[in-house]
Amino acid sequence: MVATRPEGAVNPAVTAVVTAFRPDDRLTEVVRSAGSQCARVVVVDNTPAGEPGVDALPAVADVAQVLRPGTNLGLAGALNLGVHEASPEHDLLLLDQDSAVPAGLVERLTARLDADPRIGVVGPVPWDADADRPLDPRATHRAPLADLPVVITSGMVVRRAALDAVGPFREDFFVDCVDQDLCLRVRGAGWRVVQDATVRLPHSLGDTRWRGVGPFRLRSTSHATWRLYWTARNGTVLAREHWRREPVWVATSAALQAYVALTVLLFEPPRLRRLATLARGARDGWSGRSDPAMRPGGAR
Repeated sequence: MVATRPEGAVNPAVTAVVTAFRPDDRLTEVVRSAGSQCARVVVVDNTPAGEPGVDALPAVADVAQVLRPGTNLGLAGALNLGVHEASPEHDLLLLDQDSAVPAGLVERLTARLDADPRIGVVGPVPWDADADRPLDPRATHRAPLADLPVVITSGMVVRRAALDAVGPFREDFFVDCVDQDLCLRVRGAGWRVVQDATVRLPHSLGDTRWRGVGPFRLRSTSHATWRLYWTARNGTVLAREHWRREPVWVATSAALQAYVALTVLLFEPPRLRRLATLARGARDGWSGRSDPAMRPGGAR
């Protein structure tokens, strides 16, 4: 029998885990929107000790339990800490500090979990509110409930039983590809990972620019150099681990890595240093190593 939640329940059996790093006022709205839909909200503030963090936003503590380890644990470490504090019987809504939860999102996504006990992770469609379109144009061509290899962290609801089955978030990944690793492991354990095309989550890509090259327009993220290392390193690790089971996803991921390298070469000085960092990340990913020097200041 599939369990169902009470019709019209305001706070379903979900704990929201919100990760933050040097947050601004947007975090207050994120926490309030999550608190209106979830039984509990846990905020993990990765801001290093001595810098203003969630303590500068007193309204957050009115709604959420705030954890401040005093060092940057990375995305995976912060998620693991938040999950540890969450109610063990609750499913989990994962959020970053600038993705406020639209009304009804939690109810609609958890309804998908209730309808199919095989679903381990369900996510909304990340939406570019400025352009009024999905961040991934492929989303417009998908079924209302589409099985995908991965969905992004912010806005995903994770069935607690699925997370317990596959283990914690991967802390050696630090920041990038943490969501991809979880989803691939969940699928490998026999659960479904799905995206609900009827649910949208406004999402920010940060410092993203569109640039012209002749008749073409390319999107450049201009990430910090240390982020390039983790993108390449962790993406290579996942390709090495999952190419047999997820060959299409691995090929697509490799194409995106090549695209990142192209935009770095064309638009992002110092080009040679940034390309060398990408190459070092791919090398370390292939060998299974990581470089602690590539963690930013204040990180553990």
